[in-house]
Amino acid sequence: MDFSLTEEQELICNNMREFAKKHVDPIAAEIDANSSHPRDLFRKLGEGGWMGIPIPPEYGGAGADFMTHVIAVEEISRFCSSTGFSLSFHAGIIGMSILLFGNEAQKEKYLVPLAMGRHLGSFALTEPGDGTDVMAVATTALHQGTNYVINGTKTFVSNGPIADTYIIFGWTDKTMGKKGMSAFIVPRGTPGLKPGEHFQKMGLRSSQTSEVVFRDCLVAEENLLGQEGDGLPIAMTGFDRGRIGIAAQALGILQAALDESIKYSRERIQFGKPIARQQAIAWMIADMANDLAAWRKDNNQAFSKEAAMAKLFATEAAARHTIKAVQIHRGYGYIKGAKVERLMRDAKIAEIYEGTSEAQRMVISGNVLRGGT
Repeated sequence: MDFSLTEEQELICNNMREFAKKHVDPIAAEIDANSSHPRDLFRKLGEGGWMGIPIPPEYGGAGADFMTHVIAVEEISRFCSSTGFSLSFHAGIIGMSILLFGNEAQKEKYLVPLAMGRHLGSFALTEPGDGTDVMAVATTALHQGTNYVINGTKTFVSNGPIADTYIIFGWTDKTMGKKGMSAFIVPRGTPGLKPGEHFQKMGLRSSQTSEVVFRDCLVAEENLLGQEGDGLPIAMTGFDRGRIGIAAQALGILQAALDESIKYSRERIQFGKPIARQQAIAWMIADMANDLAAWRKDNNQAFSKEAAMAKLFATEAAARHTIKAVQIHRGYGYIKGAKVERLMRDAKIAEIYEGTSEAQRMVISGNVLRGGT
């Protein structure tokens, strides 16, 4: 199996790195400290064609493969993991869900402005108290005449306060079990849709997250995504893509932690020599580099079980090694504003959202025990 990048992917990787150095790195610490969404940055990403990398050109995207999108997420996450996550979430989950399940009218109306970066997307499934149990969702979407009436509360909604286009999930017929959940495209401003205030999170602070409340929210039939009962497949395939994106984001965090640790350990003099020459520090850096190489060697485009494996490995490696990066920096790494301190905070959430590490182990073990390889 050849895991090397194509010339086109190398070019995109280098272009994204240069874009991130110029436009992302200078503001990363500020938007983290202020917990602010850099809308102008996302307009620039749209103008550069980054917001719709895996979307076909006829719908405003770049028409590249999903691997290329993942490479871009990894690169931008080296400089700001909040921005990397938002890019992954926007294109990999919302954009691709409309591409795969939407009709032509929906693609023209909603996918094109998303892929071009004119609109931001959101994906609202999780509810207070349901955790990873999708079947515990309480939101209803009852068919009345030519509309659906949606009632419920979603929480931990990424881009919740600022999205222009929401994909939301609710029961159209709960008596049908897994086939009773449906998905809807709901534009911002729809009566009955009320985004909440941004949660002040420990990490990924510039990625806006909130509750979104639906109270007698009237959504036209034409905004049903796919068919009635398609909600669970839309959600699960979206999470599979999202988990690969989070693995790439975590890999970017790990690379940044390694970069910062190498730089600091070469510059920091203790007992008359750079701390990089101390065995304990050198071994920590070796561990970081080893896990980084292992991820790159072992991951290919994949789905479900493999997506869970990628997310589990990369996110736990990022969390483990950003702690080591702080350790290498000693007291300086523990001070708010230090890059490695931000990397450690951002790495932790990657183990939690879009399925905790425990949930990924359930997915992996379930597949293996059913006879998967």
